[in-house]
Amino acid sequence: MYKIVIKGGKRLAGEVWVSGAKNAALPILASSLLARGQSTYRNVPGLGDVVTMRKLLGQLGAKVRGDGTTVIDTTNVNHFEAPYELVKTMRASALVLGPLLGRHGQARVSLPGGCAIGARPIDQHLKGLAAMGARIELEHGLVNARARRLHGATIVFDLVTVTGTENLMMAAVLAKGGTTLENAACEPEVEELARVLNKMGAHIRGAGTPLVTVEGVDELHPVDHAIIPDRIEAGTLMVAAAITRGNVLIRDCMPEHLDAVTAKLRAAGAEVTYEEGGVRVVGKNEYRPTDIATRPHPGFPTDMQAQFMVLMSRANGQSVLSENIFENRFMHVPELLRMGADIVIDGHLAVVRGPVKLKGAKVMATDLRASACLVLAGLVAEGTTEVLRVYHLDRGYDHLERKLRALGADIRRVRGGL
Repeated sequence: MYKIVIKGGKRLAGEVWVSGAKNAALPILASSLLARGQSTYRNVPGLGDVVTMRKLLGQLGAKVRGDGTTVIDTTNVNHFEAPYELVKTMRASALVLGPLLGRHGQARVSLPGGCAIGARPIDQHLKGLAAMGARIELEHGLVNARARRLHGATIVFDLVTVTGTENLMMAAVLAKGGTTLENAACEPEVEELARVLNKMGAHIRGAGTPLVTVEGVDELHPVDHAIIPDRIEAGTLMVAAAITRGNVLIRDCMPEHLDAVTAKLRAAGAEVTYEEGGVRVVGKNEYRPTDIATRPHPGFPTDMQAQFMVLMSRANGQSVLSENIFENRFMHVPELLRMGADIVIDGHLAVVRGPVKLKGAKVMATDLRASACLVLAGLVAEGTTEVLRVYHLDRGYDHLERKLRALGADIRRVRGGL
């Protein structure tokens, strides 16, 4: 096991490059199952979840090789089960359900169960697949799905679901006839998946809006595609620059994916400007309190709530952060309190009072974004901070400590911890 050790107080400066997006890479890798042959994916991030997806595709019979450039040959896919041993470590494993059922007519996928930040069931996935003609049975924690060939349907999601939109979009591309997805997720990663599927020969319109239409085709072909940059990693680096009073140019990001984060950083007082090839963030000595409410895209992303909370602990006054996506996404707050933060939780609201002087402490990550939040807190805390359980961090950030160290942070990964 490893831990991240940080000595706070260093001002970040320089340039940093953003890795490929985890939440785009996972469904895109799964989409390789929709075509027979060899697909190549570039700018694939080196993350724990990506390793798990590669293992899963290998268990299904695909030949997988490479890292940053990943090559997947699906010619000999002959297994159709995603076992619990893999699904329990990464909920996105359920994304093979739509491709397997759409192309091979069968899939057996373990139910993912709960999640540290809240329950995230796949009932919307199953409802949509059933509407498309799948016969679905639930037994012993497994989803057994079969269909001679799926057919088009009109599916209205009861709530916005990113993975549900992606799974049904992948199922629909080889279905007979047309499929309409209403109340679909609008995230850039959904739009990116549709872009890849269309390159493979699919006919998808409206991705990135609440209304997506898919006209089924008889077959798809392999693809060569580069993954878009990770907007959450970019946002995390933007906050890191702001809280350290830094001056950082964040390259290989897509500013149009960062509008909500940029607006709140500017509202708080940070200087954010767009330059050729990236976004520059210049931090300030003082910040204004700023309220946020997490919403589905294009609203403020839930994956940036914890990081923004650290910045608000530096602001002069009271900020209210409203978490409207997941019910348990304030688990980082007790660790921030141990570092001296002044935060009160009231249901789905967190009231943050500042400015406070954070103190270094030994803290424990509880989930992916909580781990990033604690790293950011360590950058500005007095003394030394040790972040334990960094395997959470490695699920979604590609060597974050190396990137921060290159910007001037006193941060290192060492053996030890839980």
